[in-house]
Amino acid sequence: MTRDEGLGRRDRKKRQTRAALAAAALRLVAERGLDQVTVEEIAEAADVSARTFFNYFATKDDALVGDTAGDRDRVLRALAAVPAQVPALAAIRSALAGVIDEVEGDAALWLLRMQVVMQHPMLLARLVSGNATTEQAMVEALAARTGHDPDDGYPALVVAVTGAALRTAMVRWATGGGSRSLADLLDEAFAAVAAGLPDPRTPDRPGATAPGVHRTR
Repeated sequence: MTRDEGLGRRDRKKRQTRAALAAAALRLVAERGLDQVTVEEIAEAADVSARTFFNYFATKDDALVGDTAGDRDRVLRALAAVPAQVPALAAIRSALAGVIDEVEGDAALWLLRMQVVMQHPMLLARLVSGNATTEQAMVEALAARTGHDPDDGYPALVVAVTGAALRTAMVRWATGGGSRSLADLLDEAFAAVAAGLPDPRTPDRPGATAPGVHRTR
C-alpha cells in the first residue's frame, strides 16, 4: 500500500502540495545553489503563495530534506512491531524497510535530493539522522527494547552507527545514479557493521593479525 492509499481527498491534496513544494525547492537549489533561492521563489514555482509554503515547512531547509519527522515516526512504529528476540541491528534494518522502499519508489526525486544535500553536508546529516529529537527518540526506543538504560552508551552507539550505515548507503546509491538497489547497499553496510568492520586487508586465517596491529600479551 502506498502512503496515499486510504487518504481522503483533502489529505491527498495536502500531500501533493507538500511534494510539489519539495520538488520545486530541490530543482531550484540544484540549478542555482542554496543561498540563491528564496522561499518566495519556491512557492511561485509550485504555484502557491509564500504563506502556503509556511503551512507545510518552517524553513527552506525543511523543504529540501523532506518529512524527517514523519519518517521518524514510521520507523519508530515499525521498530516497535519487530519481535523482541530480533537483535538490535537487525531490528533497526527491518524498521527502515518501509522508508527505503519509498525512497526507491520515488527515485528521481530522491536522487535530486541527494545531489543537493551532498553539496551541503549539514543537510546530509539532517536528512539521515533528522535532528536531536529524532536521535533521542531512537535511543530511547532501542534502550527500552534491549533493557538498557538510555545513558549507558549502548543504545546511543547503535543509533549512531546505524545512522552512519544509512548515510553511507544513500551516498553510494546516489553517486551511482541509483544503478544499484538502495536496499542491497544498506544490507551491505549493516552486514559490515554486524561483522565488526573487519579490516579487508586482514588475511583470512586463524590467528592472523591486521597490518599495523600488534598483539598484547
